[in-house]
Amino acid sequence: MADSLLFNPRTYDPAQFDPETRRLLRATVDWFEDRGKRRLIEDYRSRAWLADFLAFAAKEGLFATFLTPASAAGDKDQRWDTARIAALNEIFGFYGLDYWYAWQVTILGLGPVWQSDNAAARTRAAELLTQGEVFAFGLSEKTHGADIYSTDMLLTPDGNGGFTAEGSKYYIGNGNAAGLVSVFGRRTDIEGPDGYVFFAADSRHPAYHLEKNVVDSSKYVSEFRLENYPVGPDDVLHTGRAAFDAALNTVNVGKFNLCTASIGICEHAMYEAVTHAHTRILYGRPVTAFPHVRRELADAYVRLVGMKLFSDRAVDYFRSASPDDRRYLLFNPMTKMKVTTEGEKVIDLMWDVIAAKGFEKDTYFAQAAVEIRGLPKLEGTVHVNLALILKFMRNHLLNPAEFAPVPTRLDAADDTFLFEQGPARGLGSVRFHDWRPAYDAYAGVPNVARFREQADALCEFVTTAAPDDEQSRDLDLLLAVGQLFALVVHGQLILEQARLTGLDEDVLDELFSVLVRDFSAFAVELHGKDSATADQQRWALGAVRRPVIDAARSARVWERVESLAGVYEMAP
Repeated sequence: MADSLLFNPRTYDPAQFDPETRRLLRATVDWFEDRGKRRLIEDYRSRAWLADFLAFAAKEGLFATFLTPASAAGDKDQRWDTARIAALNEIFGFYGLDYWYAWQVTILGLGPVWQSDNAAARTRAAELLTQGEVFAFGLSEKTHGADIYSTDMLLTPDGNGGFTAEGSKYYIGNGNAAGLVSVFGRRTDIEGPDGYVFFAADSRHPAYHLEKNVVDSSKYVSEFRLENYPVGPDDVLHTGRAAFDAALNTVNVGKFNLCTASIGICEHAMYEAVTHAHTRILYGRPVTAFPHVRRELADAYVRLVGMKLFSDRAVDYFRSASPDDRRYLLFNPMTKMKVTTEGEKVIDLMWDVIAAKGFEKDTYFAQAAVEIRGLPKLEGTVHVNLALILKFMRNHLLNPAEFAPVPTRLDAADDTFLFEQGPARGLGSVRFHDWRPAYDAYAGVPNVARFREQADALCEFVTTAAPDDEQSRDLDLLLAVGQLFALVVHGQLILEQARLTGLDEDVLDELFSVLVRDFSAFAVELHGKDSATADQQRWALGAVRRPVIDAARSARVWERVESLAGVYEMAP
């Protein structure tokens, strides 16, 4: 029953995709399953480089098939298809974030290349993918982080149409092995944004110096420096403001992958946690007989289902984006910020149940509890992405526009717009379809109706008690408002996907009982902020709601959770 909502390697059959995609996804699952849990955990603990995994991916043409857009493709199965990329993210997350990370930073490294008009660089990237190479994204620096306005990677014109590059980069995944590193820098002869340059470097070049892995992990998150590195015309990917846009648009593409990786981690951990709790006897009863344990595991389960529903629906908007439909610019940071922090809550709820078991070295859970923390902190912190989504709040809540309905996008199409996003500005002008019909469709579900009251209250807040000019500089206050807005958007896409998939209404009602509690908690947090006005404080307490309690519904949802016990365990 519940098994159909969660990824299970024993029953996995991605029939929604074309034959080659199905083959590659299933082959990836089988490769991990054949290696077994002992090897998986030992490689994680010993920080082993991923050579065998990358050899498998090269042999199968996995990265080349999934990450070569049709415009650079060498065969009919190669395309950039966000739906199948999301499916592979989930699989990698399920088995270990180290595998996902090598893939993720390859995606980031390819972003500036596939956005470039440099035919030679595009051809070289396609060939490297076919050879099984990985890629890297040379943006961050030790002193400045991802503050690209302050880059110290300097390019001096060489008088022959090229440059000599000098400088270092930090936190660069795959920097030890990348066949191509997309590096961001600035010219020494041009001031301001017109001097930005994105160029392609090779980690094997003698002028490329690998310093170290800055983390204690199989992930190779490198520090490297370039000394008199020759950058020829065929290496230049973008110049001027286009280089700046390519950096931000690449992050737009890459940050989406964090949500489905988080989902995969939580799914594997949930099988372990429920099975352990159900078979452990405490005071003469199974641990799952205790009411607080049932509540925590049920909350974890419905939160995980919500993560999947939101992310699946966000894929559709991502794939349907165009210059006239940029709604993905809201849903994308939501997947990065909201879904990944939900993943942390899911792991914490389960960990409270299994307690010391979560530390044991022969469990997947022990690494899941560590790895789930990283995803909210990659590709911009939670705070950065919360501040970003606030730019969309007024238009989303109060100023809807007409859009044709977006269907489920599982078609074998190339997502060309992702590499044609254009200038990275104008977020305040992005319009959205009306969020209310998604809620209206489930007005008969008690906790959806209860949460709708809170969503309507937020509209009232924006209209009558929104932060003034002075408060708008108080990021601490604004982030609390952002959390409230994020919940409304989260609920909207969950409901849209529930409608498209026919989700069991018991699960939906139980999930929204959790969201009602979350909204109330963030409202109380807003009430306590130092700069909250009297009107804002009154509003905050007035927005607190108690979820609709239904013991029979909760019992039916618990049956779904309990049915996960023993369903999947990775072979030794």
